[in-house]
Amino acid sequence: MSDLPTLAFAGIGLMGLPMCRRLLAAGYQLVVWNRSPDKCQPLIELGARAVATPAELCAEADIVLLCLADTAAVREVLFGKGGIAEGGKAGKLLVDHSSLEPTATRDMAAELEFRSGMRWVDAPVSGGTAGAEAGTLAIMAGGRAEDVERVRPILMNLGQRLTHMGEVGAGQVTKVCNQMIVACNALVIAEVVALAERAGVDASLLAPALAGGFADSRPLQILAPQMAASEFEPVKWHVRTLLKDLDTAVKLSREQGSATPLSGLAAQLMRLHGSQGNLERDPATLVEMYREGDQ
Repeated sequence: MSDLPTLAFAGIGLMGLPMCRRLLAAGYQLVVWNRSPDKCQPLIELGARAVATPAELCAEADIVLLCLADTAAVREVLFGKGGIAEGGKAGKLLVDHSSLEPTATRDMAAELEFRSGMRWVDAPVSGGTAGAEAGTLAIMAGGRAEDVERVRPILMNLGQRLTHMGEVGAGQVTKVCNQMIVACNALVIAEVVALAERAGVDASLLAPALAGGFADSRPLQILAPQMAASEFEPVKWHVRTLLKDLDTAVKLSREQGSATPLSGLAAQLMRLHGSQGNLERDPATLVEMYREGDQ
């Protein structure tokens, strides 16, 4: 029916679900797996087929995409019992959209290729759930040039731009840089909204007032109105994700001997906020740290 390759996808979460919907809409046959199988049901209704183990993802698909929570989750899906390494073989390709530690990415890529012959492209994304739904994600890739070009036609259904940043792990380094900017932005926007409110200014006017100026940014336009209105639902991303990525940034900076004092402070503030029961909440809740009575 189609010359399009069959794809497999593991990790049907906030980002994985809309990404899979776009792949199905583009005409790809899709095999899916998730640790909680019920999350696959919306995709099954659209024509995807669910399998019981990650290893089974490789049975019918030459390209397996992942979008998982962290390094530990990826390692388990790859090398745990019934993992992808058991089903992988030379010629198959793994594309990892998760945000992971660059060093761990390189180590796992080497182990996967040694054990199965399967090669790796790290392709973390930026743009949030809105970008995943609209197909406007920014995708930063690390891996062999021929592997990145092999998956480019597939990934362009998910993003507006795919940039090859270098060898395996380079995509994850780029995502760390992205998250440093995003997280520090989110914290300073929370400070700005709380300060404006305390000074008697309508904080809902900040985003439109600053639009087009030097301080404008997508985080400002998205987060400032949500913070001003205390609109924290539905959750579009998680505090725990930003904290994990900031910790990755600090760890990478130590490994490379590069100073990241602002990101280090941001990690401390994010950890404080998370420790108050906010890890699963939207980062727009950061404004609560700065409002009177929420210290």
